[in-house]
Amino acid sequence: MTDYLESQPPECVQCGACCFSQLPDYVPVRGDDYERLGDAAEALTVWNGVRCFMRMRDGHCAALQLEPHSGRYLCSVYEQRPETCRLLERGSPECAGERHQKHDRARRALLVC
Repeated sequence: MTDYLESQPPECVQCGACCFSQLPDYVPVRGDDYERLGDAAEALTVWNGVRCFMRMRDGHCAALQLEPHSGRYLCSVYEQRPETCRLLERGSPECAGERHQKHDRARRALLVC
């Protein structure tokens, strides 16, 4: 059985799949999200007209910090992260879908940084 179907998925900091996307409008940032990001908002977000999104860099959210030596994926704004990120629960069907589609992408990113 593949790891994305495990009854106990890996800890989020050992997975990071949900932080990866090639889409520039992957994580929407609402008004309260932008306020919560505080001083980091300008550097970590991008505007498309009147809509705001988390900035994507190298195929993943700009807030994601890769730690190849420990194999961890850390969010630099975890306490201030957007509501979209807050709603994605570890082990949920959505989490399993993210792991199924992007697990390899997340692992490769650790190897190239």
